[in-house]
Amino acid sequence: MKKRKNLPACRRQKRRYCRVVYNLFLPIIFLMVCITVIFSITSNTIFGEIVSDKKETIYSNEETIQESYIMAIDDMQNNEALLETEDVDVPWYLTLVNYKNPIMDAEKDSDIHLVKLPGGEKVDERIYAPLMEMLDAAKELGPVVVSGFRTQEKQQSLYNEKIREYKKQGYSEDKAVELARQWVAEPGTSEHQLGLAVDINGATYDIYFWLQENSYKYGFIFRYPGNKTDLTGVAEEVWHYRYVGKEAAKIIYENGICLEEYVENPQSQDMQSETIQSEVSYEQYKLYEGEWIIVDTPPSE
Repeated sequence: MKKRKNLPACRRQKRRYCRVVYNLFLPIIFLMVCITVIFSITSNTIFGEIVSDKKETIYSNEETIQESYIMAIDDMQNNEALLETEDVDVPWYLTLVNYKNPIMDAEKDSDIHLVKLPGGEKVDERIYAPLMEMLDAAKELGPVVVSGFRTQEKQQSLYNEKIREYKKQGYSEDKAVELARQWVAEPGTSEHQLGLAVDINGATYDIYFWLQENSYKYGFIFRYPGNKTDLTGVAEEVWHYRYVGKEAAKIIYENGICLEEYVENPQSQDMQSETIQSEVSYEQYKLYEGEWIIVDTPPSE
């Protein structure tokens, strides 16, 4: 039996080192693989959440932008619709003039073509024929146009005179103005300045009842019923008639509405009907120099 040769000490140490390294290599590799797998899973989860959050933020921003865009488009369309509505020309015979809607520059005196009526009053030439037809139909009641077209100066004079009348009765300046406005429109807010309105008196008081029942057939309306004062701003005037055309006049009459209501919704023919003929008391008016006038109530103490 051969004896085992003794290796040098350096070689023995080298071999021992190699065995130690070899024995440690596999666990190290395994550990690295595990760490890599764990890191991969963790990073994917975190990254996925970040990406998800970013996606949600992006989607949220996109939705906000989309909503803003839609709102902008809607506003643009609404503005265009409003402009289109404003651009639509209102027929001359439906021009609304009251304390909220003063006469426009385009409707000033110089732009109105007038024609003289029997008796001397003037009206817009476009309402002459239907007005004369209506007066002729009521001729048995002796209708007379006592006021037609008025200039700015004429309206101012009537307005000032009415204020003076109330002040003479004992009313204060403010109260006199308030009361005067109910009977005489402020200059620039009177339909008479359009030439489309007339005040009609007659030989008999029945003329007012006839007009209330028949004027619409000729395109005229009882302009200031007592039950519409809150809308018109004018107290009842049984003598005041305004031309609006036969179609509008018929709708206004049958539905018991005023011009303000009709202008807001001219196509509505389903409004609740009511009687437009208000009760006119003979005690409220008296015949004075051939003209029916209001008997003013004495001022309160």
